[in-house]
Amino acid sequence: MSARERFDEAYYRRHYRGPDRVHSASQVGRLAAGVAGLADWLGVELRAVLEVGAGPGYWRSWFRRRRPAVRYVSTDVSPFACERFGHLLRDISAWRPRGTFDLVVCQGVLQYLDDRRAARAIANLAAASRGLLYLEAVTRHDLDEVLDAERSDTAIHARTGAWYRAALDPHFVQVGAGLWAARSAGIPLYELEGAPVHSTLRRQSSAASAGSQAARFGRTGLQES
Repeated sequence: MSARERFDEAYYRRHYRGPDRVHSASQVGRLAAGVAGLADWLGVELRAVLEVGAGPGYWRSWFRRRRPAVRYVSTDVSPFACERFGHLLRDISAWRPRGTFDLVVCQGVLQYLDDRRAARAIANLAAASRGLLYLEAVTRHDLDEVLDAERSDTAIHARTGAWYRAALDPHFVQVGAGLWAARSAGIPLYELEGAPVHSTLRRQSSAASAGSQAARFGRTGLQES
């Protein structure tokens, strides 16, 4: 089934307006506020944001209200969503952005891609990331233990969390709460802030962070407002 057929008006009516909706605008607004706040805490200045799979545009709406100076690029694979909500029509498994972004948002996208396309999508997300990635992807565990199967879209590629971590690990360090830090950004993390990493990788990250004055000040020069 093509994206045009699957992610049509009926899909959005069911999952974003009816009782089976996945997230409301207010819920996504709280999530966006939390992610932006953590970016501030980690010393990542959000000047440019890319959203993949933007759907009804809830993230973009929050940034336009709260961070109007941010350059925001929203994309979706659904022709209906792009026409209705004003996104660029892009397939992240085939499209690699030319520029890089301080925050990349990819919420509820990767589970709709097969293994080969999902791996390509992760590589493209990594190429676009110069700071943080917010990632939400449903795993096999989530299908079994978390989601309400009667209300959720379960026609997905249910991979393990280990599969995603293996694909993300060359490019990102897991921060937590859905956030991943690009290894190339050299964002300094306290040991208990992120997932355990090998000492060699931590030394590499520390060396990279030495060249990032803004990030270093954000972590070691904390001041009361």
